[in-house]
Amino acid sequence: MTKIRRLATIATSVVAGVALAAGPASAATSSVDLPEGMTASYLVVDQETGQAFGSDEHKQYRSASLVKLFIALDYLESHGPDYEIPADDLALLEPMLRSSNDDAASTLWVRDGWEEIVKRMVTKLGLTDTAPPASRGKWGYTAISAADIAKTYQYILHDADPKYRDFIMSNLAQSTKCGSDGFDQSFGLPSAIPGPKAVKQGWSGFGAGPAPGEECTAADPDVRRVLNSPEVEAATAVASSGEGTSGGKGTFSAQDIDLTSRAMHTSGTVGADCGKIVVVLTLEPTTLSWQDSAGRITQLTRDVYDSSTL
Repeated sequence: MTKIRRLATIATSVVAGVALAAGPASAATSSVDLPEGMTASYLVVDQETGQAFGSDEHKQYRSASLVKLFIALDYLESHGPDYEIPADDLALLEPMLRSSNDDAASTLWVRDGWEEIVKRMVTKLGLTDTAPPASRGKWGYTAISAADIAKTYQYILHDADPKYRDFIMSNLAQSTKCGSDGFDQSFGLPSAIPGPKAVKQGWSGFGAGPAPGEECTAADPDVRRVLNSPEVEAATAVASSGEGTSGGKGTFSAQDIDLTSRAMHTSGTVGADCGKIVVVLTLEPTTLSWQDSAGRITQLTRDVYDSSTL
């Protein structure tokens, strides 16, 4: 078992009055075990006290669907708080945030400027580890870190217009058990921690859909809704999460990120008042099944959250 250590307090990089980890001011003796073969980074931020618990929070990972936070926020920022979102765009934004719909993400990615979305978010939010994908059509290969995703939630909660905050967080609070691609996205935060949550999940490297007989059965028929329009058709022909393409290494601004291992990420807020931000990013061997990876990240998330309250 690999161990990652607890960061007792946070020294620098303050956002909205809450400090994010740049290095430990001191290190406690407690630790969290990692399953064999897993690479993981995490950050838990208590928004009331400003304390955080984390490990390797600036390590870069491919975003998978966590980039959809940037896509949604950029859409809202670009139109302004008085903009009435058309029904056709709600039909993209809502399933993208709630059920991680890839076709919706591809449509908005192409429409709103491809990699320019990421560049605008990096500048607006002051992100230090985030970079556009090397191949502009593969939005799921955007480079992120646990620290930058936590900072994104802090911006949404504290600095963004309240209308943007309410729209994004209310949709994340309605995260569905099943993703639009048929995978069960209730791993990590939804299963590990009781009580109110607003969640955005990400995964990559498991194929375009679950194995036969392992599909997640959606109670809500809208989860598996197919988006049909000429714009969606054109966008999905040139942009995607990157799922099913060749692996290897992609070069980004800070370092190479792993595009080969299976990625599974969980992120969001915990509590009716969104009192804690939790981000857990993981990479798993390609030999592990979806169920095994989901079980491992769920247990890790539980351990990280419990340890952060000690």
